[in-house]
Amino acid sequence: MNKAISFTLLIALFAATSLVAGPDDKKWVDQCIKDNKGEESAAVVKKYCECMNEEMSDSEEMSITQWEKTANGKKAEVKCDKASGWKSKKK
Repeated sequence: MNKAISFTLLIALFAATSLVAGPDDKKWVDQCIKDNKGEESAAVVKKYCECMNEEMSDSEEMSITQWEKTANGKKAEVKCDKASGWKSKKK
């Protein structure tokens, strides 16, 4: 196999594995949904929480709600508010 094909396969494998949720992702997303229940529609909250989870490092030990308060979390919150369609947050 030539180097270009090997490299392409390696990139594809990396992309596929990065899409797989980590073991704690469901727990973090579920807690975020619970923390934000009633703030927006269930679909918007779910999309927001999934977006925030994707923005966090896999090694992060804070909940999404805790991480939102950090500098990086605040930047991600702006992005995820827009991506999810979250409209009701006070700025």
